[in-house]
Amino acid sequence: MVLLEGVSKFYRRADGGRRAILRDATIAFPAGLKVGVLGPNGAGKSTLLRLIAGTEPPDAGRIHRHGRVSFPMGFAGTFHPQLSGRENLHFLARIYGLDAAAMVRSVADFTEMAAELDAPLEHYSSGMAAKFAFGASLAIDFDVYLVDEITEVGDARFRARSVAAFRDRLRHASLILVSHNSHTIRSLCDCCAILSGGELIAFDTVDEALERYSELMGVADA
Repeated sequence: MVLLEGVSKFYRRADGGRRAILRDATIAFPAGLKVGVLGPNGAGKSTLLRLIAGTEPPDAGRIHRHGRVSFPMGFAGTFHPQLSGRENLHFLARIYGLDAAAMVRSVADFTEMAAELDAPLEHYSSGMAAKFAFGASLAIDFDVYLVDEITEVGDARFRARSVAAFRDRLRHASLILVSHNSHTIRSLCDCCAILSGGELIAFDTVDEALERYSELMGVADA
């Protein structure tokens, strides 16, 4: 379970003012629930995932995490760009108390990037980096998976494998998924929230959230 309690987050604008990502947000992400997060570009969806992961601190309020929460898939800050993929995986294995060789094999098999694992991450394309992050996250048994559009990366075969792998893991784990793709939200999520203008509003159903989001964006649901 993840609970945001009175959480606020602001970024400083170029004119010296502040832009609100969250204003006094209180919301629970119950254990076992798969939650989609919608919001316009620049609303702060990726920042929300970093806050939940603990890789970025809130300006006010508290975030309670019960269970092992993943790093945001697709978040480059999780890894050291000058280290190779293999070295980054060894580091993660030490942090989580896992067998490093087994973790490398798991990521190499899933991503089909065995030949690239000895190259520095800074030489990876954005697609390769996203696949690497996805494979690394699946190599660890998390209680809550944080996903930032990662299932949209790669060709159709990789996307299909990603969704299948997620469905297997989500039988025993929670999900907080940021995506603009209504099909992805519908296929993976139980309910949904919308982040816009510093407010994070939860909806009981995906359909209700998508309808409200379509009204917000002024377009028909895809």
